[in-house]
Parts: sequence; C-alpha cells; structure tokens
Amino acid sequence: MRMNLVIVESPAKAKTIKKFLGANYEVVASNGHVRDLPKSQLGIDIENDFEPKYITIRGKGDLLAKLRKEVKKADKIYLATDPDREGEAISWHLTKTLKLDEKVSSRITFNEITKNAVKSSIKQAREIDINLVDSQQTRRMLDRMVGYSISPLLWAKVKRGLSAGRVQSVALRIICDREDEINAFVPEEYWTLEGNFQVEGEKKPLVARFMPSSTDKKNISSEEEVNKIMNELKNAKFKVSEIKRGERQKKPPLPFTTSTLQQEAAKTLNFSTSKTMRLAQQLYEGIDVKGHGTIGLITYLRTDSIRISEEADAFAREFIEKNYGVNYKSDTEEKKSNSKKIQDAHEAIRPTYTDLTPVIVKESLSRDLFRLYQLIWKRFVGSRMTPARYETINVKLEGGGYKFSTSASKMVFDGYLSVYSEEEESESNAMLKDITEDSSVKLLDFNPAQHFTQPLPHYTEASLVKTLEELGIGRPSTYSPTISTILARRYIVKENKNLYVTEIGEVVNKIMKEAFPSIVDVNFTANLESLLDKVEDGSVTWKTVVRNFYPDLEEAVNNAKNSLEEIKIEDEKTDIICEECGRNMVIKYGPHGKFLACPGFPECRNTKPYLEKIGVSCPLCGKEVVIRKTKKGRKYYGCENNPECEFMSWQKPTDKKCPKCGNVLIEKGNSLVCSDDKCGFIVVNK
Repeated sequence: MRMNLVIVESPAKAKTIKKFLGANYEVVASNGHVRDLPKSQLGIDIENDFEPKYITIRGKGDLLAKLRKEVKKADKIYLATDPDREGEAISWHLTKTLKLDEKVSSRITFNEITKNAVKSSIKQAREIDINLVDSQQTRRMLDRMVGYSISPLLWAKVKRGLSAGRVQSVALRIICDREDEINAFVPEEYWTLEGNFQVEGEKKPLVARFMPSSTDKKNISSEEEVNKIMNELKNAKFKVSEIKRGERQKKPPLPFTTSTLQQEAAKTLNFSTSKTMRLAQQLYEGIDVKGHGTIGLITYLRTDSIRISEEADAFAREFIEKNYGVNYKSDTEEKKSNSKKIQDAHEAIRPTYTDLTPVIVKESLSRDLFRLYQLIWKRFVGSRMTPARYETINVKLEGGGYKFSTSASKMVFDGYLSVYSEEEESESNAMLKDITEDSSVKLLDFNPAQHFTQPLPHYTEASLVKTLEELGIGRPSTYSPTISTILARRYIVKENKNLYVTEIGEVVNKIMKEAFPSIVDVNFTANLESLLDKVEDGSVTWKTVVRNFYPDLEEAVNNAKNSLEEIKIEDEKTDIICEECGRNMVIKYGPHGKFLACPGFPECRNTKPYLEKIGVSCPLCGKEVVIRKTKKGRKYYGCENNPECEFMSWQKPTDKKCPKCGNVLIEKGNSLVCSDDKCGFIVVNK
C-alpha cells in the first residue's frame, strides 16, 4: 500500500488532521522550527554576502531522527505547516534538514482544519513558495542584526542588562512618547450648560444642551461666562425653532482580523494579546467536541484580511435565514478593498462551522475558550446580517438670542445587534412623538457643569495593537510577542489594563533615541515592513534589503561606541553606611531600576531600596519627597515617611504653593499647575 506522510507543527494539529485521512496517511509534528540562527553568535556571514548560518535547534535531534525514519517509509511527503511566511519557512527548513527530494515532497496549506479543506489541499499540492521563505528569512535576519549589534553595546557601555529589538524598540518609543504627552498636558477649564424644558403634551422634561453661536464655536470657558448666560436667559421665552426627523442605520461589523480580535478580546473579555493568541491557536488546531470528535473550530488566526470564502458566506446567510428570518440576512457581502496584499490569501477569522453555535460547543470548552469562540462566532454571524435601524429626531430650541439642542433615537429593527450586541449610546430623552414647531416650551432650570480637558489616555494592549497596525509597524504575528517582550523586560508594566513606562524603560528609550534614531523611527520601521512585503511578492530580492540595511546599522553602532561613553553611569557613592560591613553604599542599576548595594560584593551582599530625593519637602508632613515605584514598577512621588505619611503624586511636585487655593504646584511640561484639578491655576515656567 502506498504510504503518505504529512508533517505539521503541533501534536494537536496532527491529531485533528489524522482523523480526516485514511490508514495510508501518517501525520507527525515537527514541534515548530527545527533550524534557526545560533544563539551564541550573529549567525550571518557578513563577508560572504550575508549568508545565514543555520543550525539544528538544541533538543531537536531525537525528533529529527524520528522524522527521518518516517520519511524513509513514505512514498509521498506533504509539508502542512501553517499558511503564512513563518509556516512556509518551517517547511523549507524541513526539506533542507530531512534532505527531502522535490519529486516526492510537496507543500500543502489550508485556512481551516476541516475534512474538506485538508483533502482539497492535497489535490492542490504545490512547491514551496521561496518568496515567502525569503520574506521570513529577511525579517529574522534584520531582527537578529539589530538585537545582536545593539544589545551587547548597551550592556557593555551602559553597564546594565538592557536589550534592543527592531520592532520592540519602536513600540517602546510609541508608549514613551504618549507618556511624555500625558505628563506635559495642561488641562483647560470649560463648562457645559443643560436646560430642563417643559414641552406641551410631554410628561417628562426635555433636556437640551447649550449650543455656541455659529460665529463663536468655542466652549464656555469659565464660571463667570456660564453665570452671565444663565442670568440673560432667566426670563427668556423659548420656542421650537427646528425639528428634524429621520432614520439612521448602524452597519454590522467586519469579521475579525488578528488585530481586531486582539483589540476586542482585550476590551470585552479583558484578555491579554498573548492569551488571545494562545486560546485562538487551540481553537484553530482542534478541540474534542462532544458528538463531533476532534475538530478545528476557527479558521487560521494570523491574518489581516477581511475576506470570506464564497462557500462560508453562503452557508452563514442560509443559517441566518433559517434561524433568524429572511429580514436579518444581508443581501450581499460588503466589499472593502484591502490595501495590503499580505496574507489576503487567508480569510478573516471565522468559525469553521457556522451551525456549531456557542451553545452546542459550550460543554466541550473551558470557560475562556468558550468566551473567545463565542466572540468570534457572534462577530462573524453578525457581519453577514442586516444593519440595525433607528428612528431619529433632532430638536432645536431658541430663546434670548441663544440656542439649545437635543436629539433622541429609537431602535425600530435590531438587525445584527440581535446576535452581536455593542455598547449603546445612552439617550437622555425619550422619543418626542408629539412635539411640533408650534409646541409651547418653558424653561424650568439649568444644569451647569465644570469640566477640564483630558490628556490622551495611556496605551492599553488593545490601543497599542491598533496604533502599531495603523502605523504599519509589525504584522499580525508580531503584535503579541512584541508586547510580551517589553513587558518581560520590565520596560513597561501593566496596571488596570493601562501600560506604563518604568524607569528602566525610560533609560532604554532615551539611549535608543540618541544613539540609534533610525531604529526607533516609526516611518523607517514602517518602510522596512513594506520592503518585506515586496520580498514576499517577489518584486524585491531579500539580499537587496539586507545589503542596504546593514551598513547604516554598522555605522550607527560604531558611532554609538563613542557617543555612549558620555552616558556611561558609574556607581554613585552615597552617605548611607552598610550596616553589615561599614562601607558607604553605592547606587546600582538593576532590571527593576535603581537600588543600593554594598561595594564589597561578593564578600558583602547587602542591598536595600534606593529612595531618590528630589529636593522638595512633603506638603503634608515636611519630610523629603522621594521617587517611589508601585509593586509593578510604575514611578510616582511619595513621602520618605510612608506609610505614616500618605502623600503621593504621579506628577513631580514642587516646593511652590498655589496662590489661589494653597495646594502644591506640580510640573506639567513647561508649566506649573495646581495639583487640585478644580482650581485650574496655571503658570508657564520661564
């Protein structure tokens, strides 16, 4: 009997595929990559036109021996690694390591692990796409060049366990830039004014908001201004000046890409990007579903395409018509041009079987797997449905030379929201059915409210992924490992979903901006990504990219060898005496920032936290204000007498007091601002 061998990456995937194929198929797993660049050296022969030096990954010897035995027994070998550039590279490395004959080995890919998809892929077996391989190879080599050229330099010159990366350093810079914006932001006071009006024939008062005049569209900026408006309108007569009735539609969402799945899972399920990808991988590779055996529940998880196959689209619409009604089925798929060619061969992330509803599979899934599958299923089904429809009304009131406006809406058809619900905008008014331009209107009272403009929010994993995608930094497969890396290095910390830069992260970013500005330049990195895309489509050769990249990097590293001398930090001696040996302790820099250590190491190993004074007295107790850190490493300013004294501030306090209210002034960019937001006192620092 003719024997066929199928090689995949993971044992879970092997188990799922095995049940779709007959007895004359053997399915084995390579457990990911089998070859890589060596860890102990750069692994790229610069003198020999940048030829990579691949070696077998340590610990893979026994596995490769087993694979070679299986290869010898097989008449035909199918390489079925993942359908992206990484998967293509794994297949290529397997052909080299196992010395596969091109006549008996072929590459197969499938976007979903179903019986039809797997069997169809075997009929469409092809050669390895060397352009895809070259694209992965180039990415790997560029990352290696940056990491292995810059990290040792930082370690040697700055004497800290620092590291750099082609994408991670840009991501860190983006977060640092946002932190700088937030710290420099000076809030501005503004007021809103609402009026409560009694409308003839309506039981509940109508709440309408003050509208600035068409000539002056500024907000109300002070309490004096809002009081002036209210006084002028105290006895004013109001009338309905305009009524607009209409209908609006809320379009269904597009099916998930890797980026939008990570964003939505973070927002609605509070999943980290790494957790989302780990769970999605399990759903893709196969789950043992009661009554169905081991099946892949979703399509491939690394994609930036929103395309859906005609077959899946037709099946989903049929399912919607049968289970929700013909009115809920959208007529045609919305076409949206995809600016990127990369991975458009894939589909969007969707369930492999629409009729396997979340209710059916719930018993077979863990809680988190179920929640993610339900999110993907609902989003996909919702994307094939009709828009939600609303009746709308907009009313303008006029009196005393001023205008107030209000609007309301009422859902008349839920459409896709019957499946995929989203946060609804709250409406302060019910629909005003009987109001006309002749209705009498009476002002009852005002609701003035003071506000302050807010800075941009801190990045979350979801918003960082969105920004990286918009800027063209990285690709679907890189978002999660990039964020995981800078968290693991403790360059940033995560608190209540927000990402904050640590002291060590600030230092690394400062050095990278000074010594390697192009590496952390957003546009440069985005252009490099587009070059990698061109390698993938065959319009640029991979060696052209590497040849152009390396000389500039080498020059920057050589220049940095001199410039970094200036920021080399020696151990700073303090007047704090080591209680164990009597020496003056010194300031050291570790993975979590500064600390005090005995210079007698290794004989004396005494260390203690370092509290850096800023030369400002605590406004509560008079002792020194010091720089402290939260448990996760985020910097703040607190009293040295903590916990007895509770003073703390996220912004740097000064020894100056606010002339308006007496509170301490804090530094915000080039200004001094009152620490009490409600006060609003600001003075520009000269």
